[in-house]
Amino acid sequence: MSKPLLFNAFLMNTASHIHHGQWRHPEARQHEFNDVNLWIDVAKTLEDGLFDAMFFADVTGLYGPADGQYVDNVHEGLQIPSNDPAVLLGALAVATKNIGLAYTSNVMQNHPFNFARQVSTLDHISAGRIAWNIVTSTQENAARNFGYDALAEHDARYDWADEYLDVAYKLWEGSWDEGAVLVDNDGGRYADPSRIHKINHVGARYKVEGPHLPSPSPQRTPLLFQAGGSPRGIQFAAKHAEAVFIAPPDPAGARLHTQNARAEAVRAGRRAEDIKFFQGMSFIVGSTHREVDTKREEIAQYSSVVGYLTHTSLGILPDGTRLPEDTELRNIPNNGGQGHVDWLRAANPDREPTLGDLAQNRIDRGVVAGTADEITDQLLAWQDAGIDGVNVMNWRLPDTYLEFNERILPTLQKRGLAKTAYEPGTLRKKIFGHDQLPENHPGANYRGAFGYTQSASRAEAVVAGA
Repeated sequence: MSKPLLFNAFLMNTASHIHHGQWRHPEARQHEFNDVNLWIDVAKTLEDGLFDAMFFADVTGLYGPADGQYVDNVHEGLQIPSNDPAVLLGALAVATKNIGLAYTSNVMQNHPFNFARQVSTLDHISAGRIAWNIVTSTQENAARNFGYDALAEHDARYDWADEYLDVAYKLWEGSWDEGAVLVDNDGGRYADPSRIHKINHVGARYKVEGPHLPSPSPQRTPLLFQAGGSPRGIQFAAKHAEAVFIAPPDPAGARLHTQNARAEAVRAGRRAEDIKFFQGMSFIVGSTHREVDTKREEIAQYSSVVGYLTHTSLGILPDGTRLPEDTELRNIPNNGGQGHVDWLRAANPDREPTLGDLAQNRIDRGVVAGTADEITDQLLAWQDAGIDGVNVMNWRLPDTYLEFNERILPTLQKRGLAKTAYEPGTLRKKIFGHDQLPENHPGANYRGAFGYTQSASRAEAVVAGA
């Protein structure tokens, strides 16, 4: 018997998210993404399957060159059109009871004061089930959409995110002391002003006075996801993340990534077990190998190679043409997501991967196929390599998750690799056993930092970000 894995559904409020072309299948419903009832149906299916969270990806710009054609993006429905997941989560929070609600928001798209307020509101509505996937964006078009001339350099974007989180932690953790909310009817005091503090943050990018307008939500700080695989991304995750979405090509790559990241977390003053790692996977399940092969052929029939190539964002010229597939990746400028390229290099140690390799990797990555028992065997190998959970990528909505519940989950439960019931409490409580950030997390440093009872030296040091 093994320890149960955690399972998220990897989703996006768009027609074509990861597996491009599948929206054209006659039984697919992801093209109905504008209809909130689709998402409510999916959420109920996922709760039936005891999924830990609905993990929503998001973008704020187009894939490809900022000055280039985007005809293929639009034809494919490749994350255009797409809708804001934060708004959708408000509806799902009241339509669900147990499942976590994770959403992506990049540091460009929302001022940290406003973002922190939105998150606290959602955490209140959901009774503590909100998670934030911290991203720094990889799209030049996204930077232009928010008034920047160009996307900041890769590592500089993480410096930006460090300050963004610094502001958010001060608001979530430090602005309101415990016990500030009184609801004193007789005394006419809703809250105690001596326990509510301005944060007076002044940094390289932001100047925020405060106080935080919402009262503390059940988790205060949402559960923190992150998905960077570059050295700077791993360093960022080691400092901030509680859950990391990874996509190495095999268990050996997962072992190397998780070991490095956990060691980095320890160097940052945290514990190795303070971070959970979720591998991105897609399942093809059948009672026989012939059924598996038939399903694989059907998936291939609807797969759009153009969609996958467009999603890579590399090798596309401004006129919409593409570099030859044998172009080596080291010859293609890349200021976007570097983790996938690094993992691809690790999987091909004898040569430099090409653009064609990257496209094929996008098509094949994370596919786990076989009978339910064979899939369970493969998941055990991944767990042994260091993962704690799976981000389940869908081929079609809602069929992928209905099939998971019916044909894979019972075997996982029988062999101890999936839970049989939800634990009560917040999302963080379900996953880690506590509602709020642990004391060794940098966000926890701001608790009590702004109160008048604290020593001036500590308050000044924490406000300065020390």
